[in-house]
Amino acid sequence: MNLSTKILIGLALGVIAGLELGAEGVGFAKTWIAPFGTIFMNMIKMVIVPLVFSSLVMGVASLGDIKKVGRIGIKTVGYYLGTTAFAIVIGLAIGTIVEPGLGMHMPVDVAKVTAKAAPPISKVIIDIFPTNPLEAMVKANMLQIIVFALFMGVGITAVGEKANALKHAIDGLAEVSYKIVGMIMAVAPIGVFGLITPVVAANGPAVLLPLLKVILAVYCACFLHAVIVYGSMVRFIGKMSPMTFVKAMAPAILMAFSSCSSGGTLPLNMSCVRKLGVSKEVSSFVLPLGATINMDGTAAYQGVCALFVAQIYGVDLTAAQYMTIIVTGTLASIGTAGVPGAGYIMLTMILTSLGLPLEGSALIAGIDRILDMARTTVNITGDATVSLLVDKSEKAHAEKEAPLY
Repeated sequence: MNLSTKILIGLALGVIAGLELGAEGVGFAKTWIAPFGTIFMNMIKMVIVPLVFSSLVMGVASLGDIKKVGRIGIKTVGYYLGTTAFAIVIGLAIGTIVEPGLGMHMPVDVAKVTAKAAPPISKVIIDIFPTNPLEAMVKANMLQIIVFALFMGVGITAVGEKANALKHAIDGLAEVSYKIVGMIMAVAPIGVFGLITPVVAANGPAVLLPLLKVILAVYCACFLHAVIVYGSMVRFIGKMSPMTFVKAMAPAILMAFSSCSSGGTLPLNMSCVRKLGVSKEVSSFVLPLGATINMDGTAAYQGVCALFVAQIYGVDLTAAQYMTIIVTGTLASIGTAGVPGAGYIMLTMILTSLGLPLEGSALIAGIDRILDMARTTVNITGDATVSLLVDKSEKAHAEKEAPLY
């Protein structure tokens, strides 16, 4: 039985237990069951900072010789970050329209759910750059950690061989963080059970309906992003019929939908883009990089789910906080590692940056497998789209630079 199935079972058992306990058993649930969920959330909080920092540094450093791959790298990263921002905006728009958390309220200390006051935009920009990166890590200031990690990755690449020891050390930290994530996610079914049971006991069946709305909202956001953003890019920039693109990509799309693994789909994805005429040189660089930093489906999911959690706690987000979701989600997508639970951990990052309770994410964890099918499909489709556009651009550049004689 895979992890996703176990988590789904944990959610189902938590719902059943909560319904059986009812309002009379809320005290028992909070005293004896809720601590398992609290411990699970504490473990996730424990690994967020080292995971994001190390994976982001390695993602940037993996670009290799910047002078050699600079042109392709800039185009690739630019496309990835641009489409990711669009995906989050679409997710936020769908979340605002559908309002999956509307009418559902979770009991919590009001002081814990009051969204942070929006500072002036100038202060937001200034505060992105840390004066003390260690302090940023201690306080889990995600934007500052991301910026420091970007500089660290670029610095390691620029220094080259002399920085190999540091690069290997951070790579080791990344691998250890991935392993810890695996350990934590192994007990996720118990954690989800501990988190959801008191919620259902206190709220009753009314807590279940919004989950269907979340699934519909995420699938709708992913579909719209694929059709509007990718379809337009393929048609107008890539000069290719979207139907031709989809037919060639069908095997990889079906593989991603069924496996929920960008990494597992990578070999098939490379084969499919070669059928589209993408050179091996471009595909071998763009697609593996995309498997690490391009998380458009996950970004759309973050937008919907962040609004869902805010809505169930009755928190009205300001324009500045919407911008925080877009900026944090876009930059954090670079550091989202291809490991089980990474998208869920990325959601906890965004909730932390907004000052929202992480307990609300327990509802999302139970249906994560269903959501993962849609977002993984969008992720690999985005990788293929960008590889097509970069290859077309490189071929046009080569023709321009070719001698006329």
